[in-house]
Amino acid sequence: MAFTAADVKTLREMTNVGMMDCKKALVETDGDMDKAVEWLREKGLAKAAKKAGRIAAEGMAYATVENGVGVVVEVNCETDFCAKSELFVPFVKDIATCVAENAPADVDALMNCKYPGKDLTVAETLPEKVMSIGENLQIRRFVRFPENTSVAYVHAGGKIGVLVNLIVEGGIDATQIGKDLAMQIAALNPRFWDKSDVTEDVIEEEKKILVAQMDNDPKMASKPQQVKEKIAAGKLNKFYEENCLLQQAFVKDGSVSVEQYMNAAAKALGGSVKFVDAVRFEKGEGIEKKQEDFAAEVAAQMNMGK
Repeated sequence: MAFTAADVKTLREMTNVGMMDCKKALVETDGDMDKAVEWLREKGLAKAAKKAGRIAAEGMAYATVENGVGVVVEVNCETDFCAKSELFVPFVKDIATCVAENAPADVDALMNCKYPGKDLTVAETLPEKVMSIGENLQIRRFVRFPENTSVAYVHAGGKIGVLVNLIVEGGIDATQIGKDLAMQIAALNPRFWDKSDVTEDVIEEEKKILVAQMDNDPKMASKPQQVKEKIAAGKLNKFYEENCLLQQAFVKDGSVSVEQYMNAAAKALGGSVKFVDAVRFEKGEGIEKKQEDFAAEVAAQMNMGK
């Protein structure tokens, strides 16, 4: 039975075993996925393979800057207890270092990078970590900023990781400015960085909502459609102030926008700062956690006995 690169990838996702071992397992078992899993278990990776199916929705979002390279990663585990352990936290930091040093294109490429301080790859090291930590581990995502000036911020011990990228001129230290922006992003999670990033379809949808609100307002319903649309266009500034980072009210001083704060703070230091990009990772976002329903389980068992 032939197998493809996709089969190798699937087996790795099922077992958390390195790519080369997965490939060898499929070769040895003529491409039979179930037998390949069994073969890997027989080779001493049973514990890792056994835990691979468990949902890993806890973990850590971690941001750092190493040798001028900004990195934010999310690594997942199964329990909050594990996420704070002395074994898991250094593992996450090692993964961030690996991303900073190797510039992998994606998680698959990262798995083939050398693990810091070892001759083994990340893929080869991961099953060892699963066995020593005792939980399923998943390296979910990362972003790397090699250019400009990056500032990292980790909120609540890894619940949220934010990486801000700035162009800094004038030789100033913009660390505090970057941290303030990162804290704003962590707290308010803006949909857009700047009003110029808001797409036309979003603007049109927002206008449509505003017009519909006026249609349902007895005081506004009788006004001509063109007037309503003009009023709606004028109200877009409020949308920008609520949804765009640079137009938002600065959390530490609501009398100025984030952009006004950034420009004034940079000027006070004798230079200038331009916001380029940012990434906000919140651990477990979008991962469906398994909900245990004990009553339903008991009922199902009772029905099976009838």
